Amino acid sequence: MENMQAPSVGGVRLPRGNGETLRLRRGASLTDFAEKINANPASLVQAMFHLGEMVTATQSVSDEILELLGQEMNYKVEMVSPEDEDRELLESFDISFGDPGSSDEELMSRPPVVTVMGHVDHGKTRLLDTIRKANVQAGEAGGITQHIGAYQVMTELEGTERPITFIDTPGHEAFTAMRARGAKSTDIAVLVVAADDGVMPQTVEALNHAQAAGVPIVVAVNKIDVEGANPAKVRQQLTEYNLVAEEYGGETMFVDISARQGTNIESLLEAILLTADATLDLRANPRMEAQGVAIEAHLDRGRGPVATVLVQRGTLRVGDSVVAGDAYGRVRRMINEHDEDVTEALPSRPVQVIGFTSVPGAGDTFLVVDEDRVARQIADRRGARIREAQNAAKRKRVSLEDLDKVLKETNQLNLIIKGDNSGTVEALEESLTKIEVGEEVELRVIHRGVGGINESDINLATAENTIVLGFNVRAEGKAAEVANREGVEIRYYSVIYRAIEDIEQALKGMLKPEYEEVELGRAEIREVFKSSKVGTIAGCMVTDGIMRRNAKARLLRDNVVVAENLTVSSLKRFKDDATEVRDGFECGLTLSSYNDLKVDDIIETYEMREKPRA
Repeated sequence: MENMQAPSVGGVRLPRGNGETLRLRRGASLTDFAEKINANPASLVQAMFHLGEMVTATQSVSDEILELLGQEMNYKVEMVSPEDEDRELLESFDISFGDPGSSDEELMSRPPVVTVMGHVDHGKTRLLDTIRKANVQAGEAGGITQHIGAYQVMTELEGTERPITFIDTPGHEAFTAMRARGAKSTDIAVLVVAADDGVMPQTVEALNHAQAAGVPIVVAVNKIDVEGANPAKVRQQLTEYNLVAEEYGGETMFVDISARQGTNIESLLEAILLTADATLDLRANPRMEAQGVAIEAHLDRGRGPVATVLVQRGTLRVGDSVVAGDAYGRVRRMINEHDEDVTEALPSRPVQVIGFTSVPGAGDTFLVVDEDRVARQIADRRGARIREAQNAAKRKRVSLEDLDKVLKETNQLNLIIKGDNSGTVEALEESLTKIEVGEEVELRVIHRGVGGINESDINLATAENTIVLGFNVRAEGKAAEVANREGVEIRYYSVIYRAIEDIEQALKGMLKPEYEEVELGRAEIREVFKSSKVGTIAGCMVTDGIMRRNAKARLLRDNVVVAENLTVSSLKRFKDDATEVRDGFECGLTLSSYNDLKVDDIIETYEMREKPRA
């Protein structure tokens, strides 16, 4: 019977479980926990207080706190992953995300989806330009592709015209989050390596993403027309990363190309199709309701939220009710990569969708549902879940022991990030939050969004003492005036690594200065004089460095420190006051009001200098 008694924490009686499992979502509150076990939330708050955690009943709490409470009450707490939670949410609306076991008759072949990856400056954008005959690079700041776009090209293989879908991923390492996301919706990765440069750190990084995503790789050895090009060296280097060329007996197709001159581009497209046919069974059911992924999304001044979506199965049609992440809407219009209106999009087809009520996130799954009401409910539930998970992640555990530290002023840099599209904003936030300059300074992103900087952003910045960071966007209308009036700093950027460098410098500037001890000199006491006016005077010979008036000093006797934190209060050379006395000279000095001085003692002087931070 003893085991069945309610456990007591700090005098608070709590219901006791029998070891059963409680499933809770990320960012759940104590109220959610209490509902599961039919308890009073106030008693859980009180119990947590006695366990050294201060939590309110309705705030999102971390997984550790929920698990700690579960252990005390003999419950096993299982945190539901966002994917499982999303699946359960869709099942509650009688929707299954995934191919519901289509029969072979319903499946039709679909084009491969290709991501081009590789080191910066190895010619990815030039290759994509050459493939689609459009110059993206000229409009890019710093020559880096900032947005993820997607388009289809046609190529001929064995007399048949076949389409290939390209996802355009950015090249700088700060966009790793977006690039990884691009790989998740990809069938084949094209790894671009410059023949004159060979395998570089970002080449390996891109390769790791592709291999982690489990996609076949085609290697494009670019710049074969450049002096010093050595395609054989590239093949040799990549064997170390388990990419063995077909001519070496491996399975990876290598194609030597020149993106600048357009050499062997058709061969590369053929290699992509041959790899797809050999290693992948690319089929999808076009008759079901559309499902897929939002590759990119931005806020257009004239058209509202615009999302580039890649249909993975089913057919997307104008008029469909859609939900993507926590955004929903109805497809009012679909536009292809040639800026032409289309009425339907088949599997592997990328289109821009107009009609969302808000901007979806890059990488959000989208699906078609029966009616607008269902789409709105799913989006609202997802939105609430995302907010709770973010609140739980942002909240730091505050125990009673370190409450004192928390209450003291901490150096915190608050940021509002606004950008031209969701992928960029997400990548920028992820890069900034990874900056590490020590525990004394904290970076906090209090708001992020897509579109121009508006008055509400400035008002939030005023309240929170915040810097507003605009990436490829500007302050709208009155927002700039309000910012000037309120003294809110707005920083504009068009290249991501400049933003990261600036914020890192700002954080380092907020650090408290660090000081290090620098030894000035040593003097040996040869005589000790008593004075009724100034106390004990040491007659010294400076053996090393200098003795300086007002310098800090310590006293050593037989190499043991006998007095610390002393000051050279007076310093004389014969009868004259001196500012400093160098080695090899004699001097007389007094050490504050310290009088226990003996012949042969050593006086060591030093100063504290500010240390430059690494």
